[in-house]
Amino acid sequence: GITYLDHAGSALFPESLLKAFTDDLRNNVYGNPHSQNISSKLTHDTIEHVRYRILQHFHTTAEDYTIIFTSGCTAALKLIAESFPWIPEGTKQHSSRFCYLTDSHTSVVGMRGITASMNVLSVPIKPKEILLAKSRLPAEEQNCTTPHLFSYPAQSNFSGTKYPLSWIQDIKSGKLCPIKIPGKWFVLLDAASYVSSSPLDLGVHQADFIPISFYKIFGFPTGLGALLVNNRIAPLLRKTYFGGGTAAAYLAGEDFYFPRKSIAERFEDGTVSFLDIIALKHGFDVLEKLTGGMEKIKQHTFALAHYTYTVLSNLKYANGAPVVRIYSDTDFSNPDVQGPIINFNVLDENGEVLGFSQVDNMASLHNIHVRTGCFCNTGACQMHLDISDEDIQRNLQAGHVCGDNIDLVDGRPTGSVRISFGYMSSFEDAQTFLNFIIATRLSKSDAEIPFQSVTKPTTESVPDEHLPFNNADKLSAILQISDGELRNIPSETETTGIWQLPKPEAESIRAAVSETAVPTCRKGGKPITVTKIYLYPIKSCSAFEVTEWPVGNQGLLYDRNWMVVNQNGVCMTQKQEPRLCLVNPSIDLKQKIMVIQAEGMDPISVSLEDNIGKEAVICESKVCSHRVKTYDCGERIAGWLSAFLGRPCRLIRQSSDMKSKSHQKNTKGLSPATNISLSLVNEAQYLLINVASILQLKEHVSARLKEPLETEELIRRFRANIVISAPESFEEEEWAEISIGALQFQVVGPCSRCQIICIDQQSGERNKEILQSLSAARGRKTNFGIYLMNQPLRSSFSDVLSIGSQVLPVLKENTEIQPPTSSEEKCSG
Repeated sequence: GITYLDHAGSALFPESLLKAFTDDLRNNVYGNPHSQNISSKLTHDTIEHVRYRILQHFHTTAEDYTIIFTSGCTAALKLIAESFPWIPEGTKQHSSRFCYLTDSHTSVVGMRGITASMNVLSVPIKPKEILLAKSRLPAEEQNCTTPHLFSYPAQSNFSGTKYPLSWIQDIKSGKLCPIKIPGKWFVLLDAASYVSSSPLDLGVHQADFIPISFYKIFGFPTGLGALLVNNRIAPLLRKTYFGGGTAAAYLAGEDFYFPRKSIAERFEDGTVSFLDIIALKHGFDVLEKLTGGMEKIKQHTFALAHYTYTVLSNLKYANGAPVVRIYSDTDFSNPDVQGPIINFNVLDENGEVLGFSQVDNMASLHNIHVRTGCFCNTGACQMHLDISDEDIQRNLQAGHVCGDNIDLVDGRPTGSVRISFGYMSSFEDAQTFLNFIIATRLSKSDAEIPFQSVTKPTTESVPDEHLPFNNADKLSAILQISDGELRNIPSETETTGIWQLPKPEAESIRAAVSETAVPTCRKGGKPITVTKIYLYPIKSCSAFEVTEWPVGNQGLLYDRNWMVVNQNGVCMTQKQEPRLCLVNPSIDLKQKIMVIQAEGMDPISVSLEDNIGKEAVICESKVCSHRVKTYDCGERIAGWLSAFLGRPCRLIRQSSDMKSKSHQKNTKGLSPATNISLSLVNEAQYLLINVASILQLKEHVSARLKEPLETEELIRRFRANIVISAPESFEEEEWAEISIGALQFQVVGPCSRCQIICIDQQSGERNKEILQSLSAARGRKTNFGIYLMNQPLRSSFSDVLSIGSQVLPVLKENTEIQPPTSSEEKCSG
């Protein structure tokens, strides 16, 4: 089979990605997203879903970044150069500068052609120069608002060197100055090479521009990229040309044009490549399913590169001369500073370089695919191969141009050989390559030494007998396993390797209870008791009322373990589909089933037993803002729900073995190490309301309605888990902790209500007066009820919450509880 070692050039697509994509196209009609018909609306909604999926992949949200689809990373770079708010030379203001690291792709360096046409100076910066540029500008010069742009790669596509992501904040804050000039620096992070094998957290490293090409990650589709633009800089971008879909209004006969409000719509000229964008959804699905995520890809690919580098660098001829010369800035000991790329030239016994074309031809005879040349990075090629500017010009006169086979001019190399690993690469691939070098350069006696002193990568967990590469879904050492086995791969803290840093042990939640709470128990008055208990097995569907119920490590057992999603995998709530409240699930613990009923439908049951054979990943959205692992509950229940709701939808369930890892909440007031596991709720494990508060609100609501609401109906609208009877209305907002029987809870904040409380939970009808009344009654606030977290001191499946149990609150020092920090209104769902 083929040994493919050019993953930095392009990833290979798995067969399952193509199958999922073509199945999607067979089952759906996708129209032009600029039209308004049903098929076009489906396309538009799916594209927006993919935007969320991209943001989720990079650990950020639409509040911070905008996705602009382009034809690739190069088009994204060109867009930046054309739209950045440059101030040219010759004006009264300080002029802008475009600075770029010399270890940059041609497409970055090529931006200087556009800046030159705008009379803006470009300044190349060598890597060692930026490391020395640590002097701050004077305060008065930092206050200058002239915009400058600095571009650097997160990972060199030549050598795999990973440049510090900390540069982003250092440069934006003025701690690092590429050049000493008054103004405000913006950062362009070329992430095309980096994101193919490493996770990028834009929540931490907030660059202003991040261009990417998706084929580097998935292999398919090609010809599609994106520019992630920080929303702080987005309004400053300038644009002259306007294409189809970008105008809110314009005149053909006069010079009048008004752009669309959305940054993405404003910069996506014409119809986007919508089928390719839809393919990205399947790319993310398949990548997550096959690999378990980018962190595992990072560790796996680095292990292969580390192993190959170690063996390769120790290969010697009989005379002691090295077999290869490796061009690297690191010793391949840390995946945070080195990517899975090895760049080298082969030497003969006398230390002379063998031309890269000769090596490439020999590799092809062994069915090994490598990359040769300068890899569209002349700056790095010059730096590592010690090629001067005069040499480049002399080589051109000798007939050598980028991409040709002229590998030596006057005995000196014009380029090199590059191998790179991807998530599909295996230990066998590394061995095949090393055996090729040894077989073509060394005698048998010479070849015995290196393999004795170097062991296989620590991530290797399967036998050496790999599948031939004609199996498109062939996975590498750690990845060539079944879906079920994949979930059992130990975490980074359980695997071994000198580059893996153990995560700190989680501290006891008991020790981390809010230090602001004063242990003052509520004094006097009538005892407080639990009057009602509700769970909501299916998110946003009807409540299941019980008199007592087991408590699990995520809240009430089976509370919001399931949710309904549309055909694009987006969570559905009563905001979009009020009739969800007419779907009535109930749990039968003895028979281990959930029975689902609705008017006009035969009851249907779903097993409570886990069935994780069809695991999928649900991406981030504004309805369910947490990344959760789920699996599909099958066609039967999907058909039942689709028939009742009158739209295609499916039932999915959170995968029990992934709950604690995939959906956690760092609770306000707890230590950073304290993560509490959540089900498919939005904010916390429990929501508590007080009947006294309900009765006070009822007075305000009844005054605004023609027909008064029943207390029971109002209680159901607020979709609480625990209903209590406290003597005073809203006294619950003064509590820091509560105990109910043997269970202890911490109050984490009030619940800020959304329009779901306007929906009658018995009929599905809306009434906007409820939310308006709540706002009026509470002084323009919409808080009602408090969020609780159970402190998991032990496995609590034996604990039971019961009606009639006494509630013992602990008051807090500051009686003003702040709602959870979020830009979104929260509801219980």
